[in-house]
Amino acid sequence: MNKFSKIKQHIYLKIESGEWPENHPVSSENALSTQFSVSRMTARRALQELADEGLVIRTQGSGTYVAPIKSQTSFMAIRNIADEVRSRGHGYRAKVHLLKEQPATVQIAEALELEEGSPVFHSLITHYENDQPVQLEERFVNPKLVPDYLKQDYSKVTPHEYLCVVSPLTEASHQIEAILPVSTICQYLNIDRHEPCLRILRRTWSSGGVVTFATLTHPGSRFKLGGHLTFKE
Repeated sequence: MNKFSKIKQHIYLKIESGEWPENHPVSSENALSTQFSVSRMTARRALQELADEGLVIRTQGSGTYVAPIKSQTSFMAIRNIADEVRSRGHGYRAKVHLLKEQPATVQIAEALELEEGSPVFHSLITHYENDQPVQLEERFVNPKLVPDYLKQDYSKVTPHEYLCVVSPLTEASHQIEAILPVSTICQYLNIDRHEPCLRILRRTWSSGGVVTFATLTHPGSRFKLGGHLTFKE
């Protein structure tokens, strides 16, 4: 692990362990450059990436502080929500509302590249961070590629974890949009109908074809998109 990564890991562990709670000051660029024997530019880059990821907040003239609890992810990556929550040192759990086989509607059949009326697997799950709903996951799965999908306990393993094992993903597409939630979403996420939500429509492929079509809905007040891109000269 290079020194840049060591700085980030050092701060990750401080936050994850609870040693640095919300709004706790983070070591300065000068302190980090001395501690890890790196240039101030390297320390600044590490702090900036953590800020881009939503873990810290940088304020000119004031310093860097641990960000308030707020679900965040990178729109450039597909990550397991359970891992994201636990990486912040928070409690994760899931509640399964629906898990069944049903005939594909026109929209679902098109998304999964199946014939209308073909059997598909359907799951609806709420994911929690510290007992607060942060994501409603509705997923349709191609039974031909994942025949045992309905047999899993998704309160113990997320669909993402299971799918990565039995049908490793090779490709994904995303569509991201802001919405106002309908009443059923408000109930699952415990939010007011006037609270904006971020909805991600995601299709994933394996070597055998389209595996899933998922709709991931996040309350706007509990979710943040972040990422860091490095461009090579």
